[in-house]
Amino acid sequence: MLINIDCLTMLKFTKRLETAEKADITMTLPFDQRTKGRLKVVLDNGEEAGLFLDRGPILRGDDCIATDDGVVAKIKAAEETVSTVSSDNALLLSRVCYHLGNRHTPLQIGDGFARYQHDHVLDDMVRGLGLEPVCEQAPFEPEAGAYGEHHSDHAHGKHSHGHSHSHAH
Repeated sequence: MLINIDCLTMLKFTKRLETAEKADITMTLPFDQRTKGRLKVVLDNGEEAGLFLDRGPILRGDDCIATDDGVVAKIKAAEETVSTVSSDNALLLSRVCYHLGNRHTPLQIGDGFARYQHDHVLDDMVRGLGLEPVCEQAPFEPEAGAYGEHHSDHAHGKHSHGHSHSHAH
C-alpha cells in the first residue's frame, strides 16, 4: 500500500472561525475557490493545504479558518479579472444591477459602483444600458444574495412560495 507522505503533513483546515484572530499564515484565493468547502490550495508561503470545511458559506476576505491543531489562516480575496461600472446616477446604476441580477450574475455592489466577473457579453449589455464597464484586476466580493449565508434559516427549498411575475410592461 502506497502512502502519500505529503498528505500526512499537509495542513487540513476544518473550522471556520467566528471572529478574526491573529493568523499564522495567509491564503489568497479567487472567488470561485472561496465558494468551495473541499479544495486543495496553495498557501501564500508556497505550502499546499487542504480545505475540509462545511459546505455553503462563502469564504470572504479577512475570514479566518483553522486546523484541528489550532493553526489559523487568514483568507485574502485574490485580484481577478472583473468588469466594474461606476456612476453617480443611482437610477442608471440600479437598472444595470437589476439586469445583471436578472441573469443570475454574481455581483458586488458598492457605493456608486457594481462589479462582476469579466464577460464581454455582459459588458456589451451594460454599454447598451448606458454605462461603460472597465475591465480591471481587483478583488471580487459579490453579494451573498437574499438566500445567502446571512439568511441560512430562510433557504430556498425549505419553504414554498410562488414566483408569479406580471409580464405587462
